Amino acid sequence: MKNLKRICKFIVVLIIGLLILINGIILFSGRFYLYKGLWHTYFKGRSGPSATEYTIFANRIIKAKQPQPLPLHLNYNKKLADTRIINTLRKFDMHALVVIKNDSLLHEAYWDGFSDTSHTNSFSMAKTYVSALLGCALKDGSIKSSSTLAANYITFKEDAVNRKVNLLHLANMSSGIAFNESYVSPFGYPAEGYYGNDIYTASTQTPLQTEPGMYFNYLSGNTALLGICISKATGQSLADYCSKALWTPLGCEADAYWSLDKKDGQEKGFCCVNSNARDFARLGLLYLKKGNWKGKQLIDSSFIEASIKPNGTKEADGRLQTCYGTGLWLCHYKGENVFYARGILGQFIICLPKANVVIVKLARKRNPKNSTNTLPAEVALCIDLATQLY
Repeated sequence: MKNLKRICKFIVVLIIGLLILINGIILFSGRFYLYKGLWHTYFKGRSGPSATEYTIFANRIIKAKQPQPLPLHLNYNKKLADTRIINTLRKFDMHALVVIKNDSLLHEAYWDGFSDTSHTNSFSMAKTYVSALLGCALKDGSIKSSSTLAANYITFKEDAVNRKVNLLHLANMSSGIAFNESYVSPFGYPAEGYYGNDIYTASTQTPLQTEPGMYFNYLSGNTALLGICISKATGQSLADYCSKALWTPLGCEADAYWSLDKKDGQEKGFCCVNSNARDFARLGLLYLKKGNWKGKQLIDSSFIEASIKPNGTKEADGRLQTCYGTGLWLCHYKGENVFYARGILGQFIICLPKANVVIVKLARKRNPKNSTNTLPAEVALCIDLATQLY
């Protein structure tokens, strides 16, 4: 009994000591966002964010002003999905799957209490939305050229960034800005951008590491900056501009929520469009249609075509990179030139141009086998599953 009491006392003292240490580190570093991060992760039994926690943030509504239900395919949900593939995807908490063929809803399924109206965080699929909004702003003249300097809209701490980085560099992930993209470190940009309350300051203090336009380096700060630039250029919040330029014209059926850094603040452009699988799919359809939606050109076809092919930047070792266009990932699989948006916890919008198919998979867990610059296992599985349904 005495030993048990000693052990319990030791554990209590250890916990108190750790809390004091953590608090000291936060106070000394000035990274007060860590309080919120710790509270909503480790204190809730998780090591990272949740795909369904948008209510812990302030949000701005992306309004769906003219809802238009997706037409149902003649074979809607008539074929059973491959249970082996489903079971594999469900290991990573997949909770929504939508397949659209020839503009019609061919198949949809939901699990764990989710439905066609449930909201899920897009995470980095939001980067594709911001890239698309750049295309919209170029089309409507709010932005004259993708070579426009970001400094036209933002003042950076480092003069080299002000003089050299343009909007295309941000969209192509080639800004050369030395953001720390660590998804493990609480001091990395993703943690500060996600849980912090001043995304502008967090995104404008970092110097250049390499010459802009040369090297591909996937960094969330690039898209955060691009989103701020688009908002400044259009004179609208990112959510309001998204509603006007994309959400409403695409006939999205439900309002979405774009999480903000603080109340009445700035949208987190690198993440955090919270919507449902059906409405996410519409962005894929727009890209398949080269930016044209029911006869109206929302984005120039030339912008779309450039987005779905390698952007000419290099890997760190000097090889031309082949995995990224403008706001979209690229790969080849079974004769298809696939392009797709992806989020860190298993969110995907997958587009198959030859088959005229869009697949959306939403989940709540990351597959550790996924690789940044190669074909993610889930993309291949989703394509294999979809091809059995048509």
